[in-house]
Amino acid sequence: QVQLVESGGGLVQAGESLRLSCVASGNMYSINAMAWYRQAPGKQRELVAAITSRHTPHVADSVKGRFTISRDNMKNAMYLRMSSLRPADTAVYYCAAAPRRHGLTLRLDDYDSWGQGTQVTVSS
Repeated sequence: QVQLVESGGGLVQAGESLRLSCVASGNMYSINAMAWYRQAPGKQRELVAAITSRHTPHVADSVKGRFTISRDNMKNAMYLRMSSLRPADTAVYYCAAAPRRHGLTLRLDDYDSWGQGTQVTVSS
């Protein structure tokens, strides 16, 4: 496992942009895929985007074309660029990492390292 710290959340108006950052520490060789999940009040945690250490990305259909995931292995960091934000994007966003034995996994249960979350609120 690694330790993950998110930053960059906040309150924005619909149509605006935000960039979330996640910095990892610990044994980086133990992980491969990293991902952004989000959880809105009363809803299940859902995958937003994931990316492997070789930069192979996956973006959920609900945010495709608006959100971009990227990763900087030299900085042990992952980013989520969110554009054209909507009130429906309001949630706590979590950074997660999966053990190296997994590839580009989309399964929540495969991720065993989690950050504390950062709140994103989009007003209409």
